[in-house]
Amino acid sequence: MTHRIGLVVVLALLGGTPGAQTQDTAAAARRIGADTFVFGGSVRIDQPVTGDLIAAGGNVDVDAPVAGDATLAGGNLRVTAKVEGSVHAGGGRLILDAPIGRNVRVGGGQVEVGPLAAIGGHVTVGGGQVTLRGPVKGNVTVGGGRVLIDGVVEGDVDSYAGRVSLGPNARLGGKLRYRSGDELVRDPAATVAGTVERLAPQGRSAAPPAPHSNAWGEHAPRAGPSWLWTAGLMAIAALLVAALPVTSMRVAEGLRTRLGWSLLWGFIALVCIPVAALILLISIIGIPVALLALLLYLALLLVGYVGSAIGLGQWALTRLRADAAQRTGWRIAAAMAAVFLLALLGSVPFMGGLVALLAVVAGIGAIALLLA
Repeated sequence: MTHRIGLVVVLALLGGTPGAQTQDTAAAARRIGADTFVFGGSVRIDQPVTGDLIAAGGNVDVDAPVAGDATLAGGNLRVTAKVEGSVHAGGGRLILDAPIGRNVRVGGGQVEVGPLAAIGGHVTVGGGQVTLRGPVKGNVTVGGGRVLIDGVVEGDVDSYAGRVSLGPNARLGGKLRYRSGDELVRDPAATVAGTVERLAPQGRSAAPPAPHSNAWGEHAPRAGPSWLWTAGLMAIAALLVAALPVTSMRVAEGLRTRLGWSLLWGFIALVCIPVAALILLISIIGIPVALLALLLYLALLLVGYVGSAIGLGQWALTRLRADAAQRTGWRIAAAMAAVFLLALLGSVPFMGGLVALLAVVAGIGAIALLLA
């Protein structure tokens, strides 16, 4: 799958010929054999895909069956047609409401698995709010701010969340293990065939969360950024702007003019680098290279986040004080202010993780475009 994702970047840069229906005339699409690759602002798949599907865009709708796997990335993702293989997806909001033949591995700010989404394999999902209503043949591993299971799971469930709830239609055929600062919320009609085990919370999550009303009529935990860490990121942003004024300006310009491509390249790098490192770990010769790649990957995550802050600060400075947009001192101040703003947004419950993820992805992508 990794080599196909890399190939689609090349095709998109070359400008593909339409091989799938898209709502955005600027979208690039191409079929290679039975596989379909498509990218654009708004993408809709309404013709059957006889192989694998790889799609990314602001909005991605899969309304036609896919015979192979589906790999999706975007702001809003919706799958309403059967996927014979597995689904791998990441986005702001993800809705699965159609049968999935094999496994589901997804993440997003809000993830909804509808009652029509019969999953033939295992489910691995992470998100700010996760709702699982469709039947699952295998095991479920889920992490998020709020998790609601209101369907049939034939295997075990492992949950790591701020709040875990079992709805009236929950039927768990195996064990339930959950790690949470709150007690399990269980409807009287929900059944668990195996044992229910609450794992000890880690770190500060053991402390009772401050009450905070939400749309589910429950209490959600409040979160706050580490201001010492934020101060460190502000210092890094200032150092990068001061030491690399031209490069940081080019990264900021790339984010402003090619945000879509930055997100796409960032997502690909975020997925492909760890996979490549794991492949290298298989061979003894590749172990040192793999460990180095993982260390550089961690550094790249940090630089990507700071890079997005620099771009955001430069954009705001250009809009508010165009006469100062080229001055290093002003650019440093704007970048530091943008880091602080991202930290504030990151402290918002459930949405904060998505903000941080998008900042990292966009920053990594802008750096990749600069090096390409």
